[in-house]
Amino acid sequence: MSKYTGPVYKKSRHLGFSVLETGQELAKRPYGPGQHGNGRRKKLSNYGVQLQEKQKVRFMYGLNEKQFKKIFVKAGKLKGVHGEDFLKLLESRLDNLVYRLGFAPTRRAARQIVNHGHITVNGKKVNIPSYTCKPGDVISVKETSKEHPIIKASLENTKNRVEFVTYDEAKMAGTFVRLPERGELNADINESLIVEYYNR
Repeated sequence: MSKYTGPVYKKSRHLGFSVLETGQELAKRPYGPGQHGNGRRKKLSNYGVQLQEKQKVRFMYGLNEKQFKKIFVKAGKLKGVHGEDFLKLLESRLDNLVYRLGFAPTRRAARQIVNHGHITVNGKKVNIPSYTCKPGDVISVKETSKEHPIIKASLENTKNRVEFVTYDEAKMAGTFVRLPERGELNADINESLIVEYYNR
């Protein structure tokens, strides 16, 4: 299954979940898209509920099915709780941390910024959005990209950051301090349903 590149607001309304984690998509029209979107939603089967939960997280992090399942399998080899380890691995991706640090307004924009070579990790240019960062890694804007309009505008609009990253404004650099705790991540996600979906 290919990566979704269509309208984010439409996908959020279809899932009844804010893919951008801002709630903006559902603020004006908290119902499904299309002509019959404001009608009664059909009751989902157990499989449907599990699939919808998987899709919510997949679209939130902007991955295709193959990438998503690969990370899920990798999480299963770790010693912790499968669902929580899965979310921690998703949060450790470079594109996600670029978004979390405020270098980009959305994860989709963060992927593009990484792809175009504007980001360094520990002083070395990394242009692979799926690169897995480790606690202690320093993620910076490349010296020649510090005047990039999208990066500058995004940093100006970033008021709060998650607690598992720190940001140095003078250096335009952030540190991935530690893996996130489950309570610091989106409370609207039920990762156990994703585990059930893949283990069915």
